[in-house]
Amino acid sequence: MLEGLGSSLKDALKKLAGKTVVDRGAVEELVKDLQRALLQADVNVRLVMQLSQAIKTRALDEAPPKGMAVREHVLRIVYQELVRLMGSAGDVKLGPQTILMAGLQGSGKTTTTAKLARYFQRKGLKTAVICADTFRPGAYEQLSTLCSRINIPCYGQPGEKDARLIVRNGLKEKENAEVVIIDTQGRHALEDDLIAEIIDLNIMSSATHRWLVLDAAIGQKASEQAKKFHEAINIDGVIITKMDGTAKGGGALSAVSETGAGIVFIGSGETIDDLERFEADSFISRLLGMGDLKALMEKAQEMAGETEVDVNAMMRGKFTLRDMYKQLEALNKMGPLKQIMGMLPLGNVELPADVYDVTSTKMSRYRIIMDSMTAKELDDPSVIGSSRIQRIAAGAGASPDEVRELLKYYKNMKRMLKGVKGGGGKFNMQRLMKRFGGT
Repeated sequence: MLEGLGSSLKDALKKLAGKTVVDRGAVEELVKDLQRALLQADVNVRLVMQLSQAIKTRALDEAPPKGMAVREHVLRIVYQELVRLMGSAGDVKLGPQTILMAGLQGSGKTTTTAKLARYFQRKGLKTAVICADTFRPGAYEQLSTLCSRINIPCYGQPGEKDARLIVRNGLKEKENAEVVIIDTQGRHALEDDLIAEIIDLNIMSSATHRWLVLDAAIGQKASEQAKKFHEAINIDGVIITKMDGTAKGGGALSAVSETGAGIVFIGSGETIDDLERFEADSFISRLLGMGDLKALMEKAQEMAGETEVDVNAMMRGKFTLRDMYKQLEALNKMGPLKQIMGMLPLGNVELPADVYDVTSTKMSRYRIIMDSMTAKELDDPSVIGSSRIQRIAAGAGASPDEVRELLKYYKNMKRMLKGVKGGGGKFNMQRLMKRFGGT
């Protein structure tokens, strides 16, 4: 969803940027392109029409700020209105708190509970989890297994059917934890006994937050679920899961924004670290190719002590094979490479598909090949010709084609980072992003 919508939005803005004159006709064409992109992502029709009217009215009636060209002014308006469409983010504090997780069965609530525990753990908070899902067989085993992988204590009473008793005992057991996350049971529908139970658990736990987990594939129906849970326990945050696997994510995002319960996190991957803090401006920046350097720096800081990572080095655009491997190793620990690259302000720089194709197995092969290189070759890859490729391949037990593949990957990374540094082309999103600072 993110990739498809982002590509469509960027195409619409590029078309505007390529016009010599930005007049009423150009604005109307832009609005139509934006409508098409948002409707394909399942964003509510009424909201799309409101957005379109706001963009059109502002673009035609507002005078550009001093020193800003009309084209940049219109693009700035698009950015601001898309941010407004997403609504404000839910509140996430880094301190002692109890979080009650709600959601229907199949929404990804249990996996998200473990991901959330990992998030707070990486922020330096002592975190514990209570499994109060007594409905789904294997719920405790699943959550306990996920938590054990990241050294998070998980309380549960397998076989016990009274969720209220489990939570009462769990709160006593984990009273020394700074953050306690309670995973509740889900059903296939909003049944009365489910609602009654979660109301009791909310009162019993004196929950600081009540967060609703929604599957992005539900689309605009997310609004109905959010409202019903909100009426029961006053939902103050929403986590949208599986954003990487559906074209309906725009529907869930926009529907939830109408309820007043802000989105707190987005889940978009399979690993325990694939949970991102939601911020509307950062979200839209990434969709438009402007990157999210704030989120990238936060990830880098979280990895401090686990690996060396220098974000500035990634941005310089000139690095050696030795640098490349060190950065790939660090990025691999920070999360999927494609997700990390999405945080860089790439603008209209198109990345080769194989830039993202870095598995742990391939990285191990690259390391073996580089171990067969001389210091001069690692520090100056331009000296590697045919004869050196043959020697490196023989020393690494690899084929010459594998060595060439490594060098091709290195050149793609180098070219990509040069594009990031320069912004490349007429449509310079990096420069535009700086102009978006004001509202």
